[in-house]
Amino acid sequence: MRRRGFLQATGSALVGGSACGWFPALAIAAATAADRKRQCILLWMSGGLSQLDTFDMKPDHANGGEFKEIATHVPGLRISEHLPKLAALADHLVVIRGVSTSEGDHVRGTYLMRTGQKPSGPVRYPAIGSALSKELGDEAADLPNYVSIAPTVAIRPDAFSPGFLGPRYAAATVGAINGFGKISANQNEGFAELGVDFLNLPTGVTSRQAASRVDLWKSLQDSFLAERSTRASLGQNTVYRRAMQVMNSEAAGAFDLSAESDKIREPYGRGSFGQGCLLARRLIERGVPFVEVSLGSGGLGRDTHQNNFETVKRLSMELDAGWSTLMVELQKRGLLESTTILWRGEFGRTPTINGNAGRDHFPNAWSCVFAGGGIQGGGAYGATSEDGSEVTEGKVDTASILATLCEVVGVSPDQENITNLGRPIKISEGEPIADVLE
Repeated sequence: MRRRGFLQATGSALVGGSACGWFPALAIAAATAADRKRQCILLWMSGGLSQLDTFDMKPDHANGGEFKEIATHVPGLRISEHLPKLAALADHLVVIRGVSTSEGDHVRGTYLMRTGQKPSGPVRYPAIGSALSKELGDEAADLPNYVSIAPTVAIRPDAFSPGFLGPRYAAATVGAINGFGKISANQNEGFAELGVDFLNLPTGVTSRQAASRVDLWKSLQDSFLAERSTRASLGQNTVYRRAMQVMNSEAAGAFDLSAESDKIREPYGRGSFGQGCLLARRLIERGVPFVEVSLGSGGLGRDTHQNNFETVKRLSMELDAGWSTLMVELQKRGLLESTTILWRGEFGRTPTINGNAGRDHFPNAWSCVFAGGGIQGGGAYGATSEDGSEVTEGKVDTASILATLCEVVGVSPDQENITNLGRPIKISEGEPIADVLE
């Protein structure tokens, strides 16, 4: 394996700092500490989700479509018939129905919702996972601060990047989709595979050979840094050393889903999202502060310009299984209160149904959902009009959502980071939604 290939295999697959590597029992004990910051799981709906077919239904209007709504565990809160398991856990959810944003294009909307900033100007802003994991993580631990599972990076690569924070705060990706294809997994025959390539040596390379190459790399690296100790070179050095640290630690076992029995794996669902939720639980158990799981089966999985109801039904069932099982298992382990979950995508879908039985892009009035610790579960905040076309109560924007997330996990939205141009940038310029905070 050439030196360049070795660097690519380790560094591009695993970058960033690392989180507190507690054993599960220590994580449970730490969850009760009064000053403990929360961990976070972002459930990212790539392609734009249909709020009217999930969490803000309009059954008495022509825009409502063909799905029925059902009662939840919380009186008065009703959601889609295809989310029955989440309905039973509604006391842990708060639906934000008044989201109104400014970008209805996939590329621009993805950047806005993932960084909190409009895509303009010379500054490369960090993804919210990078910004929060920087504040929440422990760089001395074995596992990464930020893990992103099955992201479709090709939609807008810089929306998934650490931006001006630098490579040490980038996500370690698992099953990343660099194009718009599907993750290879036959759900009828087995569970989706979410392998982490850098954890396995290339075919034909022995452990002894790999160790010799690492020693050679360290020698070359030390010589290089002695003469060129810049911010960029130090950041690159940190990335590769952390990657090798994980490769050689017992913590790498967190990524091995085969360690779980089929009885545990099955309720999550066999697809990449369900198995990603299981991996998220394993990482949260071990103290990783920020984990992201994408749903979309590759590409823009919720871009439902055609056959909206067939697609949303299938994806809702996948979402319902993975998300609900994740919360149940976190609760059993005493970790739900110390973990905040945020469900969202880049925008919503139009209330009107087009001629292809689809819904188009719609940022004007849509929904996201907070769950778990730090929020007042069991209700909805905000409302949309009878036809779903506008926010009538509790309008919030991207900055408010991110500020709320910051507040809930114990990080000030006003926390500033300095760009490479010397400009201070807050994590969020918005105000938290006070009515949903615990």
